[in-house]
Amino acid sequence: MTTLIQPSNIESQRLILANVTWQQYESLLDVFGDRPGLKLIYLEGNLEIFMPSAEHETIKKIVARLLERYAEELDIPLHGYGSTTFRRAATAQGLEPDECYCVGTIKELPDFAVEINLTSGGIDKLAIYRGLGIPEVLVWQNDRLTLYDLRDSIDIEVTSSQFFPSLDFQLLAQYIQPQNQPQAIKDFLAAIRVE
Repeated sequence: MTTLIQPSNIESQRLILANVTWQQYESLLDVFGDRPGLKLIYLEGNLEIFMPSAEHETIKKIVARLLERYAEELDIPLHGYGSTTFRRAATAQGLEPDECYCVGTIKELPDFAVEINLTSGGIDKLAIYRGLGIPEVLVWQNDRLTLYDLRDSIDIEVTSSQFFPSLDFQLLAQYIQPQNQPQAIKDFLAAIRVE
């Protein structure tokens, strides 16, 4: 195995290993899979071991809380999967989303995932989501939300979600205030009730 350590200007820690077999990945999942905060991301022989920072986790949590409150407010049946590991041996892909959900009914794979990217680099998670068959991914990066439709063979940036069709993601992004979560959620609910 070849090791490459990616430095980070935030406190998240990332280690990328090349030439990792599927069996080695599954063995590592067996050993480390239940460790809170440790994420194993696998794409065709490349393994990223990621330990999120406190900033990463607070942003993830506020995004999840906002989406969940939005779904409650609009009576959207949302089933949370959290950061469950999803993997597919046939495509040699696996990851744990930061947050993910099924909409309507519980399914084998989530309909919608959330990714928080505070640093660049690392394995292409959108390629993994597409390979797993997860149709939409919401990405927080550079203080903005971007929604991707992955149903085709390319990643398409879209403004409207098939699962949250009336949700304005630019409006949602304004309330991603990790240090002010309770008030941000109240303000977001007030804003969507006015629309």
